[in-house]
Amino acid sequence: MDLIDTHLHLIYRDRLGYGWTSGIPPLATGDFTIADYAALTSGQGIAGSIFMETGVDDPDYKAEARFVAGLVGQGGILGQIASCRPEEDAGFDDWLDECEGLHVCGFRRILHVMPDELSQTPTFRRNLARIGARGRAFDICVLARQLPIAVDLARACPDQPLVLDHCGVPDIAGGGFSDWSRGIAAIAAMPHVHVKLSGITAYCAPGTANLTTLQPWVDHILGAFGADRVLWGGDWPVVNLGIGLPDWISLTRGLLESLSPAEQGKILQGTARRVYRI
Repeated sequence: MDLIDTHLHLIYRDRLGYGWTSGIPPLATGDFTIADYAALTSGQGIAGSIFMETGVDDPDYKAEARFVAGLVGQGGILGQIASCRPEEDAGFDDWLDECEGLHVCGFRRILHVMPDELSQTPTFRRNLARIGARGRAFDICVLARQLPIAVDLARACPDQPLVLDHCGVPDIAGGGFSDWSRGIAAIAAMPHVHVKLSGITAYCAPGTANLTTLQPWVDHILGAFGADRVLWGGDWPVVNLGIGLPDWISLTRGLLESLSPAEQGKILQGTARRVYRI
């Protein structure tokens, strides 16, 4: 069954700045282009992809979305999730207006690298509601310890479709299942929240990202959210910090093997089409 990859990063260093990659050797040099991705995923059953903003240097986040808009339609890119700054009123509506013409199907503000209180302000929540009013999803990217913050944000924004990235970033290597699982149960109790099955091989101890290690964590996600609210993401090239994209695709199929074809179809592409309206 084919997949829609809802979490494709791209790196074009001649156009944009990626300061966050400097301390990560596998990502610190070179480009990661749509041509590279297409070659890597050839024959892997990828039906299409959605670009996910790549955390470019702050002055570049609008330039990134404008550049990627020109890539939509190439190499199977169906749309993009653009960066935004809900904590700032100035220019926020203008950015949402511009994004209507940039093939934007959702927005994200990376929260785990920002102060915990950023998403707690009235301004942030008011502007998040503006995204929801336009029928666009908002991806939440938080660490496992920040899941209570994400729960609070979700409760405050009941009309905003939300997607929790990377299964809430569980500490799999450290065995942090208990606190994480409680946080997942709390946020999954709200029907407007979805979760992205992505990124988790990078959170395993080296050499342990396999079916045996990951199945209990994925089973908890499936039990909490159900197939209707789970979607899949490749997280390339960050997935190279784990087992790499081809192996993650293969492992995904094994992790979902016990589900019915209808349930697998929702996770692999149906939920993505609905949530991101593609």
